[in-house]
Amino acid sequence: MDDETFRTWAHRAADWSVDYLAGVGERPVRAQVAPGEVYRRLPAAPPDAGEPMAALFEDLDRLIMPGMTHWQHPRFFAYFPANASPPSVVAEFVTAALAAQCMLWQTSPAATELETRVMDWLRQMIGLPAGFAGVIQDSASGATLAALLTARERALGWAGNLEGLSGQPRLRVYASAEVHSSVDKAVRIAGIGDANLVRIPVAGPLHGMDPAALEAAIRADRAAGFRPAAVVACLGGTSIGACDPIEAVAEVARRHDLFLHVDAAWAGSAMICPEFRDLMRGAEAADSLVFNPHKWLFTHFDCSAHFVRDPKALTDTLGIRPPFLRTLGQEGFVDYNEWSVPLGRRFRALKLWFVIRSYGVEALRAMIRDHVAWARDLAERVAAHPDFELVTGPILSLLSFRYAPRGADDLDALNARLLARINDDGRTYLTQTRHDGRFVIRFQVGQTSTTRDDVMAAWDAVREIAGELRAG
Repeated sequence: MDDETFRTWAHRAADWSVDYLAGVGERPVRAQVAPGEVYRRLPAAPPDAGEPMAALFEDLDRLIMPGMTHWQHPRFFAYFPANASPPSVVAEFVTAALAAQCMLWQTSPAATELETRVMDWLRQMIGLPAGFAGVIQDSASGATLAALLTARERALGWAGNLEGLSGQPRLRVYASAEVHSSVDKAVRIAGIGDANLVRIPVAGPLHGMDPAALEAAIRADRAAGFRPAAVVACLGGTSIGACDPIEAVAEVARRHDLFLHVDAAWAGSAMICPEFRDLMRGAEAADSLVFNPHKWLFTHFDCSAHFVRDPKALTDTLGIRPPFLRTLGQEGFVDYNEWSVPLGRRFRALKLWFVIRSYGVEALRAMIRDHVAWARDLAERVAAHPDFELVTGPILSLLSFRYAPRGADDLDALNARLLARINDDGRTYLTQTRHDGRFVIRFQVGQTSTTRDDVMAAWDAVREIAGELRAG
């Protein structure tokens, strides 16, 4: 492809992107295809000769788009959003053109130094004190793994990497049942083992970890010959938004010299609003904290902000510097590959820089405040409806409910059928969880272009489809 042809199709791609985002609200939110349907329509073998770009764009619309779930749809209320925004899209265009491998300072000094500066902006925005250093990870899962690997090494006196885990004391990690499954995965990958992830009971309106139960579990494990290593505190759990009492949990961790990691993957973005920071009180005592701007700060996936109190502990755990990766004749720099599990690193800081500068902090706060307000409004409507039950929430902008008409049997099965019909209908997209042993429907407001009208339109669709289901 020559330069002018590239220019033509780059413009076409930009126009396609703008048109897509402008019209995404007219599409069904969730893909309306059966398993294998897209695969069967794709050629079984690759082409021997190159094909014209016009044919590729035609097949993009004809073959690929019908099988896409539209995460940028204004009525996407499932999971948590993987947000984007126009400034972030533009930054991704530039990042793709640069195609930089930002593993070392010397491979792209500006990428490294912009990341350092933008992460400090984020630290200030969420109210973490000076002294925390930040790195952009690929996901909260990657950050949690890095944190637990660091906790493992600290608990073993830095012998795990050197000697292996065979013959080492059995480590224990503590978390509530409300933490994300990424904690379970990190415990496995770190070699700590499922059996050594200790679940602490929850209590209270925020479904947070019971600090007294945490204290008792740690003491019991020490008495039994285990070596407690880390606590993972939850700030905005994926299921229902659970928030641990971080200040009290941090005091227990400090008393027993345990590593404290705070998983704020979703809710951390809301901490840019000072009025919500009561939920993170005590996080200043953590050893690490992660949140995802790609969930609720209108920045493309992947962009996960990982803050650490002691960068040396992290780099001593993950850093390897063979001769071919050394920067010669320079000092006073950071090589962020030593802060992460992967060696290769994308230029993720650019899109975050574009978003923060384009909107400004006050506009970002206003968007999050709207989402929280609309979720509270919806919760009041659900609670007031005689055929629905508000099960949890709202915690920030996440609530859960279920359909519970008088006289209905097997509410779990009824709500599973309702959810399937809602998502097949296409007007909105919701997902489920289990709470207190019951099947419930989650609703989380946070997509970039969502309006209050979109929230209420989704509620109208839920009520309409529930009525049709009840009528048979």
